[in-house]
Amino acid sequence: MNLFFEESGDFKAGSVLSQAGEAYQVELASGKRTKVKSKDVFLQFTSPDPASLLAQAKEVATQLDLGFLWEVAGQEEFGFAELGAEYFGATPQAHESAGLILALHSAPIYFQKKGRGRYKAAPEETLKAALAGIEKKKQQALVQAAYVEELKQYRLPEAFNGIGLQLLFKPDKNSISYKAMVEACNELQTTPAKLMLACGGLKNAKDFHLSKFLLEHFPKGVSFPSTALPSLPDNLPIADVRAFSIDDVTTTEIDDAFSITQIDADTVKVGIHIAAPALGISRNDAFDLMARQRMSTVYMPGDKITMLPDDLVNVYTLGEGQTRPAVSLYVTLNTNDWQMLSAETKVEAIPMSANLRHNDLDALVTEDNLAANAGEYAHKDDIAILWKWAQVLEAGRMAKRESFGLKPEQNNRVDFNFYVEDDVVSIVRRKRGAPLDKIVAELMILANSTWGKLLADHGIPGIYRAQGGGSGGWAAKMQVRMVTHAAPHQGLGVDQYAWSTSPLRRYTDLVNQWQIIACVQHGVTAALVAPFKPKDADLFAIVSGFDAAYAAYADFQTNMERYWCLRWLGQEQKRQVDAVVLKDEVLRLVEIPLIIRMAGMPQVARGAQVRLEILRWDELDLSVEARFLEALDTAVEEIGDELEELEEAESAESNNLVEPQSTEVAVVAPVEGEDLEQNANAEPVLDNGASEVQT
Repeated sequence: MNLFFEESGDFKAGSVLSQAGEAYQVELASGKRTKVKSKDVFLQFTSPDPASLLAQAKEVATQLDLGFLWEVAGQEEFGFAELGAEYFGATPQAHESAGLILALHSAPIYFQKKGRGRYKAAPEETLKAALAGIEKKKQQALVQAAYVEELKQYRLPEAFNGIGLQLLFKPDKNSISYKAMVEACNELQTTPAKLMLACGGLKNAKDFHLSKFLLEHFPKGVSFPSTALPSLPDNLPIADVRAFSIDDVTTTEIDDAFSITQIDADTVKVGIHIAAPALGISRNDAFDLMARQRMSTVYMPGDKITMLPDDLVNVYTLGEGQTRPAVSLYVTLNTNDWQMLSAETKVEAIPMSANLRHNDLDALVTEDNLAANAGEYAHKDDIAILWKWAQVLEAGRMAKRESFGLKPEQNNRVDFNFYVEDDVVSIVRRKRGAPLDKIVAELMILANSTWGKLLADHGIPGIYRAQGGGSGGWAAKMQVRMVTHAAPHQGLGVDQYAWSTSPLRRYTDLVNQWQIIACVQHGVTAALVAPFKPKDADLFAIVSGFDAAYAAYADFQTNMERYWCLRWLGQEQKRQVDAVVLKDEVLRLVEIPLIIRMAGMPQVARGAQVRLEILRWDELDLSVEARFLEALDTAVEEIGDELEELEEAESAESNNLVEPQSTEVAVVAPVEGEDLEQNANAEPVLDNGASEVQT
């Protein structure tokens, strides 16, 4: 005797070896033996043999007309034997009954299972809906297959027009388009981004990087809501100075300037003037909410996303020929020994005499020309005074650094400025520590340190940058942290350092400017009227939010600079390039700031120059492949600070270092870009020259 039965949801047939009560010992055609309960048996038969029955049953099942079978079944519940007798017109043979069972079981949209061997025909409306769904899926499958074929030929299906970015970054994973893209990528062994670029779904790799960043950090777009601009305060005293700024030619958010007033032959008063948007923006007003949402201007080569609307920036930027509100630090100096005789902070209006540009002056304002009093340019005498004082300030900071056990800063490495016009990039080398850079850097550090002390002396909180004195190992102690109380910044060689000199570009500076103005205008009662009181939880939230945004923006800027470096390789048709060894297998090209990691490269001393052959690069994943050609017998380029930045950046990635501060919030600041200014569109992410050197 043979049995046709169900086991684990599958139908099988075998020969009975023995029976014990309600159970059978059955041998399958494969030779495997199994125990079958009588409740799982559908048919008992003597012929054909089990293997033949299964084969014949499957053939019968494929030949059955399910639609006709559904009509025959009627609307009442039935057993398979009853339907078989009616459908076949006589008692069905074993293989016909088995085939009918297979057909009923595999057609749930036609027949609902009600028990072992018992079914009920689906209601007509339910069946029609199910059949329509099946037909729709068939048509979708055909459409999807057509999309896949087009994509495999690197043609963009018409339905994909305008949705390339959505498919990459915010796809509907149930859509035909997305499924077709994934299937095509699997068959072509490529990535969605590369496929979209090859098919025209992406304009270019730059569009990919920018769109990815915007969708994550600016999902509602980069435009600002229309808001009435504040009027300039008309009750500010106008300073009797001729102020001038020093910036790159592309800088539009001009928030720092300087002035020199000669008091007598041996005494001068130096003014450090910072644009004062805090006079027109109030905590929690519309412009404050805009600035806080963004936290900082985002820089990239050739473009930027400003923290504040351009119209508002134009009201407060220190433009040439304008008189604008400012917070000014005046320092009176003895020019014989450059000792500071007094310092005073004022809130006033500043007449701007000139906006000087690095691009015009770098070749003229050199150490040699300053020493020889050579060259002619605007504010020459003022710059000469500032240069002498800047050197004294730097020497003082270096002595303070050494007292902390740190080695002096190394300022003879090279920085790079990016300029992009009509998708053509220029990357310009600039030696760090040039006179104009040093002047701006030293005076900004002085202002940030002085105003940080002002806040601490008045007992109101601010947002400070601190380095050293932390807990843990040496690397953890030397991480730059953001805290809300005065603390030393050992890397800069100052007792405190509160970001205050870029209020048009950084939210932390705007917050600190509110606090500074409260100190200037209210003196000993500043703590009662300052926008942020001690232990204000909102201030801690700002510190945390700023750190996260600033790190993300810095990563984006780094990625975009790398993208433009790769573009430069193609634009200049560079195949052989010189590079300087930073460490082990890590190199940086001499002409551009492109970092390359070359596994298996011959061991070469740090700082040595080598020649490479550029094999290929990818502007989407920002990778580059190169081959080592030879070591060069050339002068060693200074890479000390650069190497330390690289090592600390790697350390920061592997160690999420945060220093607990009882009731304070201490946030580890991004390492990249801490050392002097990062240039994207030649505008700094940090202060103009605010040299936060990692050691």
